[in-house]
Amino acid sequence: MPQRDGLLTRVARRGGRADRSALGAWFWDIDWLLLILTLFLIAIGLVAVAAASPATAQRYSDTTHKMAPLYYFWRQLMWVGVSLPVLFVVSMLPADRARRMALIGCAGFLVMLALVPVAGVTVNGARRWLGVGVAQFQPSEFLKPCFIVAVAWLLSLKNKEGLSPAIVGALTGVLTAIVAMLLMLQPDFGQTVLFCTVWFALLLISGASARMIGLLMGAVPVGLLSAYIFYSTARTRIDAFLFPTTTDPAEHFQVNAARATLTAGGWLGTGPGGGQMKFRLPEAHTDYIFSVIGEEFGLIACGIVAVIFLAIVVRVFVKLLDEQDDFRLLAAAGLAIQFGVQALISMAVNTGLAPSKGMTMPFISYGGSSMIALSAGMGLLLAFTRRNPFVLRSPYVVKWSGE
Repeated sequence: MPQRDGLLTRVARRGGRADRSALGAWFWDIDWLLLILTLFLIAIGLVAVAAASPATAQRYSDTTHKMAPLYYFWRQLMWVGVSLPVLFVVSMLPADRARRMALIGCAGFLVMLALVPVAGVTVNGARRWLGVGVAQFQPSEFLKPCFIVAVAWLLSLKNKEGLSPAIVGALTGVLTAIVAMLLMLQPDFGQTVLFCTVWFALLLISGASARMIGLLMGAVPVGLLSAYIFYSTARTRIDAFLFPTTTDPAEHFQVNAARATLTAGGWLGTGPGGGQMKFRLPEAHTDYIFSVIGEEFGLIACGIVAVIFLAIVVRVFVKLLDEQDDFRLLAAAGLAIQFGVQALISMAVNTGLAPSKGMTMPFISYGGSSMIALSAGMGLLLAFTRRNPFVLRSPYVVKWSGE
């Protein structure tokens, strides 16, 4: 009988809530709703890339080189196969190890970002990539989650280690300014806006002083005006958005084509493969994939995609309501904000509510760098939101009262 009880105990520990192995702890601590919503987005992305692939393949084919209609779909399937293990492995890391990995990654990818203007590869008029052939990657995509964790870590040191809030805020501001300057050299105005928005949001969440927030809010219109005057890329995009009848038609063609494609399918869409307007889009598989979804699957499908993005962000913030650790709160909130703001910008561009920025839609758009980096970022988000409610509820857990 004792042998039988011992066997049952070992079996229970290997698969039950008492199993605290790496895999067992991950299984019981992970936010399954957040993970399922993410996997659902990835599946929608594969369908969307399959719908957009024929248009892009036709656009980049010529008399000497004919691309297969589903060329980009098969490549995206390959990138998903690479990215999913990254997502799961990173999500299994303890919070302190995930933080250490992200801080090292921030330093490394910041150096790579600095090398882009010197040794980068130019694609479609922008120099944003490093490497050659299939080994090309975009450092800014990988820097995003690492940058957020680094800023969250610095802000969590406020009033600790002898650092005042002003010093910590200044350090994060200098880091953000360096990243913004390097991005504008590429040029990449959209990513610059994204990095600055996330930094500002983290300052708000960390409890920055009203004076600092007021100064930063006052600096926003000054920065936009300066960008319009001195930064030709921003001026061209803003003019094309605000004054479409007075600028070169080629500058606002993309926005008009995206909006027309988005609404061409009505509420229910033309059906898979039935879209024709998508063949007019310059980057149907990346920047304007939301419009392809609208044409072939309808505006209702677009609404569902938007609701999933919103559900992911809301889920994270609901989980953080009772979070006591400053770093985990800031890191998870920053990653969720980056995810939501990037999706919002992409949808705004596709609907004509914002100027074209070259912003991909998370887990939906085609791209190896984007898919792997987003999987790493979501893995970090899952790692920072992991918790075991069953341990906290156990009546056998002894808590020291301090007396």
